[in-house]
Amino acid sequence: MGKEFSIVPRQVPRVETKFRRIVTALPHPDSVPTLKKLRQFEPQSMRGQPPLVWDRADDIFVYDKHGNKWLDWSSGVLVANAGHAAPEVRQAILDQVNSGLLHNYVFPSEERADLAECLVSVAPQGLDKVFLLTTGSEATECAIKLARSHGLRVGGKRKIGIVGYERGFHGRTLGAQQAGGMAGQKSWVVNLDPAIINVPFPDGYWQQDTSFETFLIAIESAGLKADEIAGVLMETYQGDGPDFAPVRYVRELAAWCKQHNVVLTFDEVQAGFGRTGKFWAFEHYAVVPDLICCGKGISSSLPLSAVIGRAEIMDQFPPGSMTSTHTGNPVCCAAALANIRKIIKENLTFNAARLEQLLLDGLQHIQRKHPDFIGHVTARGLVGGLQTVRAPRKEPDPDLAHAIIERCFYK
Repeated sequence: MGKEFSIVPRQVPRVETKFRRIVTALPHPDSVPTLKKLRQFEPQSMRGQPPLVWDRADDIFVYDKHGNKWLDWSSGVLVANAGHAAPEVRQAILDQVNSGLLHNYVFPSEERADLAECLVSVAPQGLDKVFLLTTGSEATECAIKLARSHGLRVGGKRKIGIVGYERGFHGRTLGAQQAGGMAGQKSWVVNLDPAIINVPFPDGYWQQDTSFETFLIAIESAGLKADEIAGVLMETYQGDGPDFAPVRYVRELAAWCKQHNVVLTFDEVQAGFGRTGKFWAFEHYAVVPDLICCGKGISSSLPLSAVIGRAEIMDQFPPGSMTSTHTGNPVCCAAALANIRKIIKENLTFNAARLEQLLLDGLQHIQRKHPDFIGHVTARGLVGGLQTVRAPRKEPDPDLAHAIIERCFYK
């Protein structure tokens, strides 16, 4: 879990390069009242980021009000795939605001219809229904609901099992956290659903056995049979690493799901819209899921998510029984349409693929310099990471990671 950053201003060396500018104490003394106000009125769980009070963000840069400028290596945590405040996205938002339609509940709108059509056009053939939501957690909760409902329909009350992965993350709501496998994050649930289980994620580092046999052994150990499994929910890469599964494993998983009438859902909330060098990260595995959960990079700006899937699964509920108050908000839809069109028009997916080797080389260079502290390095497209460890044990070192992030903030 994250640690709290100090909000006491600190004098740091001046930085003036083409892409960075640090010219004041950090945080700037004038921003401390805002930071204190947030600490007074928000829960402490919101204190996990460096004390940078954003004033504006543009392309790959973040600015405060005091002349400082940072590189945003996380793209607003995997949101701004087309860059912060992309001109096309900003204009689409302004045009929609000026049209006078800011909200229409779940009444029909052209904006929602156009975005649904667009998302189907970029999804694999056969995934031809779209349900628009607001957050990634909502999308994964919806996928769990759809998978379990499908299981009940085709296999009766025994077919309700949901399989997630150790160290997986699907959001912080009740179902999403049970399907996820982040250490300690679901202890608050207490009465865990015994039909929601986690199996080892075959990353090849933390879990060295990457055979599909590990999946079969884990569900058997949990007391579940194949005909009791309704769905499998898998991140196409685990964001904590990032960690990727072997192609062979994912193909065997997809075949097993098809054989046993199990709904296969790929969580693309972090991975989708070109970030990994493929429009959808599951394209790296050459398989097609039954459901896609997506969000974050869908709009490069405003809150929006979606579940895209096969009609047989998406159409299980009658009119009015699976809706959301802000389903397909017209302003968010306009932003998403402009964003997706920009990603496609400018071939930003290829750009991510082209830069993969540059990113990976840089990460591996750091690992070679600090082999006792960097245990695992991965990159696919423009998602990559260094995993800090306590040598000589293969044990995560979150304190070192926190210290590195703080130094990056100051520099």
